[in-house]
Amino acid sequence: MIMTQEKEFLKAQKHTERLIALVREAIEQGRRIDEVEKDLFAELLQLGFTLLTGFVQGHGPGDVGATTVDKDGALCKRLPDKHTRRYVSIFGELAIERFVYGTREGQKFTALPLDQRLGLPASDFSYLLEDWAQRLCLKEAFGETQQSLAALLGIQMSVRSLEAMNQRVAKFSDRFRDQQPQPPAEEEAAILVVTADGKGVPMRRPLEERVRGHHRRKKGEKANKKQMSYVGAVYTIAPFVRTAKDVIDEVFRRERAQDRPKPRHKRVRVEMTQKLEGEEVQNGKETLFALLSDDVVRRNRGHRRPLVCLLDGEKALWDRRAEYFPQAIGVLDLYHVMERLWLAAHAWHAEGSDGAEKFVTDRLQLLLEGKVTEVIGGLRRRLRTHEVSKEKKRTVHSVIGYFQNNRAHMRYDEYMAAGYPIGSGVVEGACRHVVKDRMEQSGMRWTVAGAQALLDTRSIYLNGNWTEFMNCRIAIEQAQLYGQIAM
Repeated sequence: MIMTQEKEFLKAQKHTERLIALVREAIEQGRRIDEVEKDLFAELLQLGFTLLTGFVQGHGPGDVGATTVDKDGALCKRLPDKHTRRYVSIFGELAIERFVYGTREGQKFTALPLDQRLGLPASDFSYLLEDWAQRLCLKEAFGETQQSLAALLGIQMSVRSLEAMNQRVAKFSDRFRDQQPQPPAEEEAAILVVTADGKGVPMRRPLEERVRGHHRRKKGEKANKKQMSYVGAVYTIAPFVRTAKDVIDEVFRRERAQDRPKPRHKRVRVEMTQKLEGEEVQNGKETLFALLSDDVVRRNRGHRRPLVCLLDGEKALWDRRAEYFPQAIGVLDLYHVMERLWLAAHAWHAEGSDGAEKFVTDRLQLLLEGKVTEVIGGLRRRLRTHEVSKEKKRTVHSVIGYFQNNRAHMRYDEYMAAGYPIGSGVVEGACRHVVKDRMEQSGMRWTVAGAQALLDTRSIYLNGNWTEFMNCRIAIEQAQLYGQIAM
């Protein structure tokens, strides 16, 4: 064991001498610095491989005697032949030969002394490589990650391996979130906010449709369907008292608010509806609101912060709010309200016209003053006194219906006086950053399992908890494998 390890260390010393010689030759040859940098990195990867091999060999073959006990305390015996374990590190692939323990060949190994001593993972890929690969996967397509790893480290990984790795890592996300401590009380703000929205994810067509081959799509039929993911967030924020004029100046970008408070300790979750053999086994909205409710209870334990629930006009979301947050101050997102105002404006004014902007500004002013009834009545009168096409009339009626259905959550004068948030920018941003920017890249199609796994890990990453998550994931897996955390 010692001799084998010393051979690797001797190789490493000679390799170090070659590195020094490479630099000296580069100076004499007048080579460009980036060329030398590239050659040095390739050589350093080889040096790392040699030293890592020496590290493994320094631990011997894992022979702890004829018998040992497994993690459950049961006696097991050493099998006669060594078994080879594949280990893919950032430096390259190692073949680790070691003794294993169990009942007999062909049965599951019950004790792996060398694996435990080294802290080997359950999969073939090192925890560090897994970390680096997943950081790339969270931002770019699996195929792009595959090419990046090949170019940077010379490691060949299939797209299927990267997808499976992501799903394997994501299985630890719930355990990690359950173990997260609550934010320090002194870092929290006075208002607790919960918000949610939906964002579509392009899905793969079912297998039976794919094997059927090409068929002409019917009018309005899309090549690929989307399935809704439900995005939610919980955070605290300081009160921000404003007037109607302040809000109008801000939304039209005339005068941005300089002292707008920032959300504190924002935690984002994303859930999709899960089906098994065509039957729904988990509803995305229900699951999301249950998780958000747990977070709200923990965040507000021992406090009397007002709870604000910010949503758009989707009835199903308000139904969940009534079930999970009946005590919350319900606020209809102002930006969705403005979208309806612009729809109504374009029934009578051209898009981009001063008339359309004045139409929206005037009615937004009224809404912010709490005069929802006046806005609804004005739209009805305008329909009677100003001719519009049937299609535009239907649009205006839909806007009126939207305001009528949601008027209980449009008391903006009261909300602003209390300093409550009235725009769902946080969840809108989450829909874009967590879902759209990754899941809707060109040509991407997802299975529910694959999408949920990536959304779980991506939300943890964007919440700023990636390093803690990976450390937690390693500790849990090591305990599962060996009955204790490997040191």
